[in-house]
Amino acid sequence: MKRFLTISYGVAAYFVGFAAFLYAIGFLGNFVVSHRVDDGVARPVPEALVVNLLLLAAFGVQHSLMARPSFKRWWTRIVPPSIERSTYVLATGLVLALVFWQWRPMLPVIWDVSRSGARIVVQLLFWLGWVIVLASTFMINHFDLFGLRQVYLAWRGRPYTDLEFRTPLLYRVVRHPLMLGFLVVFWASPRMTLGHLLFALVMTGYILFALRWEERDLTAALGRQYSDYRSRVPMLIPRPRSGRAAPVGRKLN
Repeated sequence: MKRFLTISYGVAAYFVGFAAFLYAIGFLGNFVVSHRVDDGVARPVPEALVVNLLLLAAFGVQHSLMARPSFKRWWTRIVPPSIERSTYVLATGLVLALVFWQWRPMLPVIWDVSRSGARIVVQLLFWLGWVIVLASTFMINHFDLFGLRQVYLAWRGRPYTDLEFRTPLLYRVVRHPLMLGFLVVFWASPRMTLGHLLFALVMTGYILFALRWEERDLTAALGRQYSDYRSRVPMLIPRPRSGRAAPVGRKLN
């Protein structure tokens, strides 16, 4: 019964997290979904600014705090380690749902790409960003990243083992292609409003800040392997390659 509950919880958490991922496409792209970054009755800019900053801060605190090794050690004394990642995914999905639901549009237009050809290029970049994000998860291990591998192993009665650290495909170009994809998504908007700009600026700042923490954790865990990888491959901005980035060992996100 415990194994069944574990895998059921993991699957449910996965669907909540992945639903939030899909909803984010419509939220930022301003289509299909009911709550969008530029949709709704505009509130006074100071009010909208405060509410939106609080929402993004809530996401940043949850997403970073629950990812810290010290928090994981404490948390897994309360919950089974097999559902630690699923709980992280579930919490992220719920906090994102709160952001989407309570977001206050800020409608002054910063730029509006009027030429049809240029508009299409920007829209293609938006979709390319999402492709990079999703593809990056599968290049390392989508199911481990979203907690499904952990609950599956628990269901089978097998111990969890860390993935080998690998640098496949896009991970040979930049160290964090998943985050690069998100940055493209945030900024590739043919019509940039003040609210969308706020979202893009804050989330860009958060990514740059959070990656420093993540890289510190990876260096502590992997030592020389990750230091060598950092010396060969840029963090986010691709550059001409001077040599081959050989795979070293364990996952990256």
